[in-house]
Amino acid sequence: MSSQMEVEVKTESPPLFNYLQQAIPLEDIRDYASPRRITSIDFLKGFAIIFVILAHTSQGWLDSESRYIYGLLFALLDILGPSLFVFLSALSVIFSIKRKEGVLPNKIIRNRIFTRGIVMIIIGMITNLVGLDPETGEVVVIIFGWNIITFIGFTQIFSFYILKLKKKWRIVIGLIIIISSPYIRAFLYEGKEAGNLLISFFHYIITSPTPHLTLVPWISICFISTIFGEYIFEAMNKGTDDAYIGLFRIFLVWGIAFIIIGIFAPLPNFGFELMTADTIIGGIAEYPHLHLLEVANNQDFFEILGMPLFLIRGTSANMFYNQGAALTIIAIFFYFLDIKKKSNDFTNVLIYYGKVSLSLFLLHFLFIPLFIDRFGVALYLVIGLSYVGFLGILMYIWMEYANGVGSPEYLMVQLGRIGQKSGEAVKKTTKKVYARIKKRERVKKMEDFMKKLSKDKEN
Repeated sequence: MSSQMEVEVKTESPPLFNYLQQAIPLEDIRDYASPRRITSIDFLKGFAIIFVILAHTSQGWLDSESRYIYGLLFALLDILGPSLFVFLSALSVIFSIKRKEGVLPNKIIRNRIFTRGIVMIIIGMITNLVGLDPETGEVVVIIFGWNIITFIGFTQIFSFYILKLKKKWRIVIGLIIIISSPYIRAFLYEGKEAGNLLISFFHYIITSPTPHLTLVPWISICFISTIFGEYIFEAMNKGTDDAYIGLFRIFLVWGIAFIIIGIFAPLPNFGFELMTADTIIGGIAEYPHLHLLEVANNQDFFEILGMPLFLIRGTSANMFYNQGAALTIIAIFFYFLDIKKKSNDFTNVLIYYGKVSLSLFLLHFLFIPLFIDRFGVALYLVIGLSYVGFLGILMYIWMEYANGVGSPEYLMVQLGRIGQKSGEAVKKTTKKVYARIKKRERVKKMEDFMKKLSKDKEN
């Protein structure tokens, strides 16, 4: 019995604190949500995070005479920044799930995804508490709101379950969400304004007080991006030129098709019809991206009569346009970086930015209050690009000389290890219990056999 206990002690997991003190390989921190062998994804995440940084800093740092340029460019280039970043982040979670299927139990994979997602949601809520509203510039103190980090955290969890659906059902559900979203949001907004408490509750959950990435229609990204994430994973596993060429064609064809639908589809809430805060239900309160129209018109050179539907974030047209643009951009850079193997110092820098994009997103907010309303366009370009370079150097020092300890990527990997270790402990405990049961069964059989033998001798 004592030998059995000694064996059991040896098979138990080390204390959690000691386990977490074990060094995490730096490459795991850089690649915690990376496809690794598809360099264009990391390149585009770096490309997108730079545009996000420039968008946020220009909104704060440009002086009042130059801020109209921010309004113009942000409206036109949203597909290169926040929208692309969210799409790529939703796409990347597929690799975290698929790489572990068949290697780890499903429960452990789920725990890792859940812990990462929940922590990102908490971080997103904290940024709501201490930040500025990115569209109005006003100080906001909000417990819950659909900002980029909160939404990405939610997609981590939601995508885990979406993958259980067949591809055809995902595309059908995703399209239904996109097409029906204006009607759902209008119904919720009007019900809230009428004082209906139940509808107000659903409006709060779906739209939130910061409706930049509302649950509807943005949740459609999970349904659609998981499809293309699986295509990437399948091509990556095959690793052949034919598989990569086929993947390029799939992305390019669907990307162009989505763009055409978003801009030219002869349907309500589609196309390039000009809209203002007065002509769309809910106005800026429901579609804060329309605030860019006011910013762009804050000059004496020209007047923009309205914003095309496909450029208004959160409309049906915009969701098709954004996701189509994301697929097309991915296809183009996939062709050059992964098929043609083009590479230089510039691409390597952006790939590195992509691997630490979560840290860069959170870190860049810290220094924005330093230069509010300070720079004209020319000076901002110098300061803004220098700021991007400064953040990259800072992250390089943090990663290479401090092993990334304390960075968001580090926390995501560490939490994933907790989930994995907990799962391993459950497996080991289950094995030990099972071994004990089997031992008791053997002892019971032996006792029964001895009793039977004893009775036979007496007879």
